[in-house]
Amino acid sequence: MAKDNVFTESRAKESRIQDPEIHISALTPREERQPLEHTISTISNHDMPAVVVESQASEEIYNKFPAHRKRIIVAIMSFCGFLAPISSTTVLSAIPEVAATFHCDGAIVNLSNAMYMVFMGVSPTFWGPIGNVYGRRLPCIISASLFFAFSIGTAVAPNLASFYVFRILTAFQGTSFLILGSSAIGDIYTPTERGTAIGWFLSGTLIGPAMGPFIGGIIVTFRSWRVIFWLQAALGGVGLLLVLFLFPETIHYKRSEELKTLSRSKRAYRMWQWLNPFRIVVLYRYPNLLTVALASSSLVWNMYSLLTPIRYVLNPRFNLSSPIQSGLFYVAPGCGYLLGTFLGGRWADHIVRKWIGIRGTRVPEDRLRAPIAFMGVIIPGCMLIYGWSIEKKRGGVPLPVIMMFLQGVAQMMCFPSLNTYCLDVNQGRSAEVVAGNYMIRYFFAAAGSAVCLPAIRVIGVGWFSAISAGFLIVATFAIYVTTLYGRDWREKMDARKTAKQDQEAPGEVEMN
Repeated sequence: MAKDNVFTESRAKESRIQDPEIHISALTPREERQPLEHTISTISNHDMPAVVVESQASEEIYNKFPAHRKRIIVAIMSFCGFLAPISSTTVLSAIPEVAATFHCDGAIVNLSNAMYMVFMGVSPTFWGPIGNVYGRRLPCIISASLFFAFSIGTAVAPNLASFYVFRILTAFQGTSFLILGSSAIGDIYTPTERGTAIGWFLSGTLIGPAMGPFIGGIIVTFRSWRVIFWLQAALGGVGLLLVLFLFPETIHYKRSEELKTLSRSKRAYRMWQWLNPFRIVVLYRYPNLLTVALASSSLVWNMYSLLTPIRYVLNPRFNLSSPIQSGLFYVAPGCGYLLGTFLGGRWADHIVRKWIGIRGTRVPEDRLRAPIAFMGVIIPGCMLIYGWSIEKKRGGVPLPVIMMFLQGVAQMMCFPSLNTYCLDVNQGRSAEVVAGNYMIRYFFAAAGSAVCLPAIRVIGVGWFSAISAGFLIVATFAIYVTTLYGRDWREKMDARKTAKQDQEAPGEVEMN
């Protein structure tokens, strides 16, 4: 019993640290535990034992770093988050040249890009749990080092097989910054400030895919396509130096601390419990997380299915002959993302504060009201106008450029709300929740990259744009339903999990 009490006190301490909005008064052994009254909470505690919620704690835990240090952390993570996404699109302007080097069709090289994003989707199941157990800093250092090394491997790849392998390994490392960066922001900013910080962080992750083909077009016009990956390696090296010297540990509590007093066998079992990738998959028994992942996926599908075929779609439409000319079209969505950076996060936080004023309390689902108009009206409208103007050869160059720019702005009005919601609903497992969201969205990105060019060749860019617009509208409806019922879904799932834990033996509860 003494051992159980020690463990219980440890979990109580961990819970207080990981989610400072919950105050734990006491955790007692099962046989002494009094019946708990149902308490309305604005936070979903997916991985916590039953607790008594008394009041919202102070925000002192977010004051570990001064404001200027927080901005440096966001800037470093934004730069590192720029690396993997830019690599996913920089090669798009050089697909014909890479195909010529390896004596294959451009569709084969484009498939390597789809595989790149598949592994960007797989890797969060690894980096999310690792970030919760060992913190944010150590995994960032390891992944930055490997990203740098594998980028060099891609630059010197002697054949198509090695090109594929090094691209896949690079993708697996680069996604860590997306997961750990979002989690670090959740560690250092209060819920009403996170949207703005996430907006700045996402500027790197979204500007990268848009500006990558433009940069690649310039390089491949004057130099070999291999220079693209030498530049990527250099940027990765800069990211490694920034993390080494300027990025501190931000996590409130490392679960690895609990391993120090365990035997080797118990340590291995506990590690499997914590690092099991199915922990992330199981999170999607929560319908609210599934609908938000669907919404994020619709945006990423739209982005990659728009960016991937530009050279094949717009060059013939406007009689362009060089990579740098088609690369200029990528500047339009990139400028939209940049402008949206200044607006999207602030808009998300504004909506949260507005609904706090209406309700008198913070409900995470209110944040999801921010992207509805942009996802359901503006982006689908831009997609339809863009696709059919290209299909029917109307509007000249300005019309598709304007539509791509407006899409870029609108997407940045959506992503901060969706990403920050993942942090709001489960502070204690933020890295895993964000990882699950990125896992699903990059699977859809891979699908969009793989099917867009063959589909456009069969049904035309107009109808393919209509399919993307329809996906966005369906996802918007799912988000709207979540704003209405998401809180009830969370509370029912939490109650079901608590009831299940109460039926288990104390030894089994320890390992959950």
